[in-house]
Amino acid sequence: MAVVIRLQRTGKRTQPQYRVIVAEKRSAVGAQAKEVLGTFNPCLKENEQLHIDLEKVNKWVKVGALPSKTVAALIKKASK
Repeated sequence: MAVVIRLQRTGKRTQPQYRVIVAEKRSAVGAQAKEVLGTFNPCLKENEQLHIDLEKVNKWVKVGALPSKTVAALIKKASK
């Protein structure tokens, strides 16, 4: 099966928070993740929004995990 790096929504209805996770492509949205790579909170200030472990991301990409478009943009933003 294909493995993807994607966002998993958590938090309240009006205060979204997201986890950057590794999961099977066909798994349900709320299913358990293989690993949590970081967090993204769009409600916080610009420099406090994103926390991603880039070493873990690189490890999963080398194994063959494909990041979603949104996660790819967040990874690019975090690596700057």
